[in-house]
Amino acid sequence: MTDKHNHQPKPDDRSDNVEKLQNMVQDTIENVEEAHETMQFSSGEEKEQIIAKNKRREEAIEGFREEIKDESQQ
Repeated sequence: MTDKHNHQPKPDDRSDNVEKLQNMVQDTIENVEEAHETMQFSSGEEKEQIIAKNKRREEAIEGFREEIKDESQQ
């Protein structure tokens, strides 16, 4: 039987953080675009929810871009 408490944590490898963040930005942009397309077929309340969600997505994109800037300077 193995001891579950005897494993070592993985080292903190941040070498590909910028790439991961850039992929997250791209994925989020694609989600915003898909939501815009969906909005054409949505009713009032659904549109409001999509608009609110896209606003949060835009804020997330800005946060990702700030992190990319920070990671690039290190």
